[in-house]
Amino acid sequence: MPNGLRGLMLSVMLASLMSSLTSIFNSASTLFTMDIYAKVRTHATERELMIAGRVFILFLIGISIAWIPIIQTAQSGQLFDYIQSITSYLGPPIAAVFILAVFYKRVNEQGAFWGLVIGLAIGLSRMIAEFAFGTGTCSDPGNCPYIICGIHYLYFALILFGISLILVLTISWMTKPIDDVHLYRLCWSLRNSKEERIDLDADEKQPSKEDEIMDVEEGPKPDPSCWRKAYNWFCGFDDNPAPQLSEEELQAIQNKLTDTSEVPLWRTIVNINAIILLSVAVFFHGFFA
Repeated sequence: MPNGLRGLMLSVMLASLMSSLTSIFNSASTLFTMDIYAKVRTHATERELMIAGRVFILFLIGISIAWIPIIQTAQSGQLFDYIQSITSYLGPPIAAVFILAVFYKRVNEQGAFWGLVIGLAIGLSRMIAEFAFGTGTCSDPGNCPYIICGIHYLYFALILFGISLILVLTISWMTKPIDDVHLYRLCWSLRNSKEERIDLDADEKQPSKEDEIMDVEEGPKPDPSCWRKAYNWFCGFDDNPAPQLSEEELQAIQNKLTDTSEVPLWRTIVNINAIILLSVAVFFHGFFA
């Protein structure tokens, strides 16, 4: 490639890498903060949750740097094959749960949980065995047993996806279904529902008396120092109290959040563009495969 296009391609690859890393770190930080840290620290303030999330991002960055030697030894040091193989080992259970949860409302929490756990255990067993025995080459095959590493990782992804689908469906059918009142606008068949949805953990989200006392304004606060302002700006904190909304404003926001109507013109344009992009992607995949 010419020098100009080579630099442009490199900048595109670096931008896509940065975008992927930031999305992964933010998602992992949110999952840790809201699903783990908030369960342990039930009365944690918003400031504390934000600090915990950012500290966890630093921890993830350290783990990512320490993982570089493993990448160099896996898949003969080929980064693309390594990324595809790891995705094939860990991604199919997540994809199976997500697809079933969107398109089949009979899936419940027990089916999704055990489908993820067992599917990830199967994928991790293949990944750990591959790291332990090595992938080998055509001239020097590795010592990994054929029953574990003999199947190509892309075929393994299809098999793991099917196993995860069967596990999620089977366990969901054997356990109690989720009532429709908890699924409005969360699955495909109920996407246009206008009824009010009640969260499964609505009882856990009820504010306690201590929280209500803490929410009461204690009067005007003193003006923070310059260092404090710089610290708040760097960390994204805001000392100003949240605005108090009236019942009408809250209802208007709720109606806007639950409105799933679409403009027919733009819906058609988006659907046509999606079909064109999928067709182009399939063509290039088949042409260059």
